[in-house]
Amino acid sequence: MVATSPGYSITLRVGTEVGQASTSDLVAAAAATGASVTALDVVESAPHSVIIDVSADTRDVAHADEVSAALNALDGVEVGKVSDRTFLLHLGGKLESAPKVPLRNRDDLSRAYTPGVARVCKAIAENKEDARRLTIKRNTVAVVTDGTAVLGLGDIGPEAAMPVMEGKAVLFKQFADVDAWPVALDTKDTEEIISICKALAPAYGGINLEDIAAPRCFEIEARLREELDIPVFHDDQHGTGVVTLAALKNALKVVGKKLEDLRIVVSGVGAAGNAIIRLLQVAGATNIIACGRDGAIGPDSTVDTDHKRWLQANTNPEGFSGTLKEAVVGADAFIGVSAPNVLNGDGIAAMNTDALVFAMANPDPEVDPAEAAKHAAVVATGRSDFPNQINNVLAFPGIFRGLLDAEARDVDENIMVAAADAIASCIPEDELHPGYVIPSVFDPEVAKKVAEAVAHVSSR
Repeated sequence: MVATSPGYSITLRVGTEVGQASTSDLVAAAAATGASVTALDVVESAPHSVIIDVSADTRDVAHADEVSAALNALDGVEVGKVSDRTFLLHLGGKLESAPKVPLRNRDDLSRAYTPGVARVCKAIAENKEDARRLTIKRNTVAVVTDGTAVLGLGDIGPEAAMPVMEGKAVLFKQFADVDAWPVALDTKDTEEIISICKALAPAYGGINLEDIAAPRCFEIEARLREELDIPVFHDDQHGTGVVTLAALKNALKVVGKKLEDLRIVVSGVGAAGNAIIRLLQVAGATNIIACGRDGAIGPDSTVDTDHKRWLQANTNPEGFSGTLKEAVVGADAFIGVSAPNVLNGDGIAAMNTDALVFAMANPDPEVDPAEAAKHAAVVATGRSDFPNQINNVLAFPGIFRGLLDAEARDVDENIMVAAADAIASCIPEDELHPGYVIPSVFDPEVAKKVAEAVAHVSSR
């Protein structure tokens, strides 16, 4: 059964007669449905009645309805308003702008705006590089999307993508004090997206491409990197690659193996899979088999995109031909960025001794983590309710903090490897164990160490 989640948290306003249902009855009724009660608050108390807010985490919308019905069925209980706490959090959006300078009097206004601001404008007109020092460009990133590959929801459009882009901007600020702003584009045209990003670039110190579908995302990123003088980073690709490499480096210490000796099978040949493979190779991996829907990409595979042609030419040195289930037989590591339940426990049992399994499809991994753990030495997922969460939040805030601090013009694989090493180093070697190979996103050292490492490599 799928676990309850704060993402489906509700608050039910319950009225009950004094002497009828007690708070323990309310908790028991909610718990009987499988809900996780997180809070009870008495809102109003009268001589003959009481109103109580019952907050609980549920599995999904249908489960929330089930909880409401269960409480309503109790004698003397009436459920009034049911609030979805996730929707309440998003009311009005999750971002706002705020001034960094005081405007207390005419003197302040004269410096922040006219006439004083004209002097700053002239200085930048004479030397455009001063924009990095004298405007928000110094600390601002554009989070750009076309809404075509949002989370696991697919092509839902730019408006529906905005809550995710806002969330990304919040994470930038929370973890690395980077000011980021959503830029949701109502176009899927590659040339138009590139043109818009180039036109926006003067105001930003970096561009974070987000939730743009493959293969279009590859060309957009490549072209922007060539044509702009600010770093462009597609987080779905490279953020996932950086955190995967960091976790893998620590997992290898746990099992006593070396990256260059591994036989690695990657399920998923889209943006994330492609970036993971490229970064693992830069870090030293030599034997990677990439598997798509039709099985392993090998010498005889029919491929129809540039990135798949690259995989055909640069992976699978054994020339293996077969299905994903056949590919993992004898493999040392499985990395999944594809679809739910493509493997079972038997597939993991067929892997090599001390196997590493990173099943990152969300919300349902490629293999049940509990089943995988029966056979693998280390198991990681993309979920927060299992150990070893591969979460991009560990990478992109610190990476952009370092890039902005170094006034970097570009970002490459060497920077990404340095970021992965920094993330991995946040766990001392004597604390590593199978359930702890990747730090928490709330570890305050992560973004700091990543930023320092990235700034050092960028400024060479």
